[in-house]
Amino acid sequence: MMTKIARDRPVITVVNVFTVEPENQQRLIDLLIKAINVAIRHMPGYVSANLHKSLDGRNVVNYAQWRSQEDIDTMMKDGTVQELMQDVQKLATAASQLYQVVYTDEVFQRPPTTAQPLPRVGSA
Repeated sequence: MMTKIARDRPVITVVNVFTVEPENQQRLIDLLIKAINVAIRHMPGYVSANLHKSLDGRNVVNYAQWRSQEDIDTMMKDGTVQELMQDVQKLATAASQLYQVVYTDEVFQRPPTTAQPLPRVGSA
């Protein structure tokens, strides 16, 4: 099942931005996938995790959803999670923030349009 991003979902979104040297980006991704599969996905309140890698190789972003902040706090205190994240911390620095979805839009949500494309800059 795919992650659903919607205002009406009762979730807390965690956005983790990991900064890493480009030569370690894939190793970091592999460690995060291991942590998710071994421990995090089995924690109470876990909904989803989505890893994104920057094209320049310097960042990995995890867009994760949880049912509550309390579930996130419990996960962060879990010994297995802490142990798995030690290797992540050796490779990257992380900045995390909690969010609530307030607006979404995608082309599939809108009715078809007959609008013409915008003219290119400098054209008539």
